[in-house]
Formats: sequence, C-alpha cells, structure tokens
Amino acid sequence: MTTPHPARRILITGADGFLGRTVVAALAQLPDIDSVVALDVREVPAQRRVPGVVYLVQDIRAPELRATLADHSIDAVVHLAAIVTPGAGSNREFEYSVDVLGTGNVLEACVASNVGHLVVSSSGAAYGYWADNPAWIDEGQALRGNESFAYSHHKRLVEEMLADYRARFPQLHQTVLRIGTILGEQVNNQITALFDKPRILAIQGSESPFVFIWDEDVTGCIVHAIKTGRTGCFNVAGDGALTLPQIAALLRKPLLSLPAPLLKLALVVGSRLGVSRYGPEQLDFLRYRPVLSNTRLKTEFGYVPRKTSLEAFLAFKSARQSRAKSAAMLA
Repeated sequence: MTTPHPARRILITGADGFLGRTVVAALAQLPDIDSVVALDVREVPAQRRVPGVVYLVQDIRAPELRATLADHSIDAVVHLAAIVTPGAGSNREFEYSVDVLGTGNVLEACVASNVGHLVVSSSGAAYGYWADNPAWIDEGQALRGNESFAYSHHKRLVEEMLADYRARFPQLHQTVLRIGTILGEQVNNQITALFDKPRILAIQGSESPFVFIWDEDVTGCIVHAIKTGRTGCFNVAGDGALTLPQIAALLRKPLLSLPAPLLKLALVVGSRLGVSRYGPEQLDFLRYRPVLSNTRLKTEFGYVPRKTSLEAFLAFKSARQSRAKSAAMLA
C-alpha cells in the first residue's frame, strides 16, 4: 500500500448522482481542501449546489477532460460516473461507451495531467455471479464479471484497465472500492425494487445472502481515501449478511420460492412481452450473489462501517415505512 501526497484540489465525476451529491458535500467541508470541482453530464440545479464548489457540465468521454484537469490543477479525481440502472432507451453499446470507454478517458486524462490519486467506485459485481463463488469473497478472488450481465462485465473490464494502469503508471495512485449493495433513506435501485414487491422472490436451493452498505458509509470510505491517501483494492460492505428468508421475515412479507427453471421461463416470457425489464440472464444475479468480506477494509484501509448489513437494512426499512406513512397522510 502506497500513500500519495495529500490531495488539495479534487474533481468528482458523476457529481450529481445520488452518491456524488453526498461526496461533493462531504469533501467541500474538509478544511485542508483548496477546491472541489463537481463534474456531471447535466447541469446541476441551483438548489442542489454546494457553496464554494465549482460545477462543470462535461461528459467523461469528452477529449476536453484532460484540459479540465489541467486548468483546475486537479491532484485527485473521485470517479463515480457509471450507469448503474439503465434507462428505458439505453443499450449495451451506450453503457459500454460510458462505463468502459469513459473510464479509459478519465485514466488517460489523469496521467496526462499529472493527477496523483484516483479513487474509483467499482462494485462487488466485478467478481461475477457464479455457482462456485466462495461463501465469502475477499480481494484476492479473481474478477469474473459475467458477460451476460452488462454492469458486471463492464466493472470487470474497468478493473482490468485499472490494473494495467497501476502497472504502467504507478505515479497515478489508485484506491478501488468494490462496493456491495448500497442502501440509504433515498436509495432506489434494482435491489430495493425487489424488496418493494408484495412478495420476496427467492430461488429454491439458493442461499445467496446479501451484504449491505449504508450510503453514508460509502461516502465515508471515499472521504477516508482522500484524507489518508490509502491506496489498494477494497471490498466495501457492512459486517454480516442477510438471506432472503431473513429479509422477508424482517419486512413481514411472504417468501415466494420458485425453482430456477420456472423462474427462468417466467423471465423469458416477461422479457419478450415487454412486461418485465429483466431477462433470463438476471437469474444468476439472484442465485449466485458475491458475498463480500470486509476484513481488509477494516484492517488495511482503516475504515470500519458504522452500520452492519442488518443495521443498514433496518434503517432502510424504517425510512421506507416513514415515507409510506407520510404519503398516506397526504392522500
């Protein structure tokens, strides 16, 4: 593990995403930071802007990114821009251009502009969804992101690119955070959508527990990386894991456990009819989830998540219930 010089001028990509907003706000409060530049592909509304932060509209794929880093004398980049939940008009080619080619452009710009530290939000999905995944995955496990699942495959390709840059350009110090399933008061994603259903869907014969990380802990890890300069690859997850039967019990919802062939058939039919956004390739996404060990995060990186997986889920559940009550009162 190496430690670059403390960063003073930071640029954040994907700065107006749900994670980017909290990271921008947290970094802007650090006393030793001279400037924070928030970069996003869209204009950030005035009501969401943090005082003192420089907001720029730019695509991470744009060749002008190199000049942007140089013009603002950036010495650390927090790269958050990625497509996690594709929109209705999205396609694989576009997602690849943003996730993989966009990250390549960020890396090239960092090297060309003598950026000293790059913090990247990767994902546990980079390990892939495989039947032979170990019960707990540590950072020594091979990255085998599934080609059938765009997000997982792209995260694997990005990590391969990052490893190549670590070998060829060691002066660009890297902190790579392989993040588990993020929960938060305002988080909505493919996983939380499963928990909002009337029944919790499970696959017979598959334990596939979930590890959760509270969104404030993800922000805490990124701030910790900037403050300490700690580098390396780290799983980001709370202690412990929850199985789907446990999640169903906590939500007080029935568990619908289906045989894998039946669920695959349902996904095929639903996808072809256009009534489901998920295809049969999503089966392994539920069946063989990578369960992340956070030992190295705590012992080597030096960050202990404030919430365990269970505590993060209970906080998420409480926030959902509060919102539902408020909506019912206003109805």
